[in-house]
Amino acid sequence: MSSAPAHAELGRAGETGHGAVLYPAIAEAAHRLGADAVGLIDVGRSAGVNLDVDRVGITYSNGQSLGDPSSPVQLTSTMRGRPVPEHPIPHVVSRIAVETDPVAALPDAVAQVPAHALPVVITTWALSQLPRESRLRFLHRLGEAGAGRTVAWVSAEGVGVAPAIPTLGDRRAFGHSIIGLALFSQSALHAEALGRCWSRGRWMAWLAES
Repeated sequence: MSSAPAHAELGRAGETGHGAVLYPAIAEAAHRLGADAVGLIDVGRSAGVNLDVDRVGITYSNGQSLGDPSSPVQLTSTMRGRPVPEHPIPHVVSRIAVETDPVAALPDAVAQVPAHALPVVITTWALSQLPRESRLRFLHRLGEAGAGRTVAWVSAEGVGVAPAIPTLGDRRAFGHSIIGLALFSQSALHAEALGRCWSRGRWMAWLAES
């Protein structure tokens, strides 16, 4: 587990293109909870690539734009369905990468986020590397972290991979992923599918009403 220095992963964030999916989902989580600051916790073997999501610029094919228009990293994504919400990601007060044994490391990572900020756990195509029991344990650990404070989990995972996130009746054979949002507060869980994405965010369909 480590804290990422400013702009250390900005180039890699542009290479992955995940920001087109993650930016509106993280901003939506913060908006719903009234958070004016967030702490980002990126989980997985490539942890860190998503920690600069607020520092990129994104242009969608429907004419919408999000993020920083002056950023050296500019992403594009082809949109289907509803427009993405245009809320900005609030001030990011901490950026934490969790690369190994994410289940055991989660409580410490959440504890590192200042009390006034919303911890946002991020997984992008990371949970498929874990057996089902470990994925369920991951969900349980998030619930434990949410017993003392509100925690958000934003995910982009294959259909049926992220526990508790609805599959919308889709099948894995369709070849796309589900954009998920789970909110944990006082041990209560609210989970929903915000949309679908293809080619790791280069195509996406936003479904949720904001």
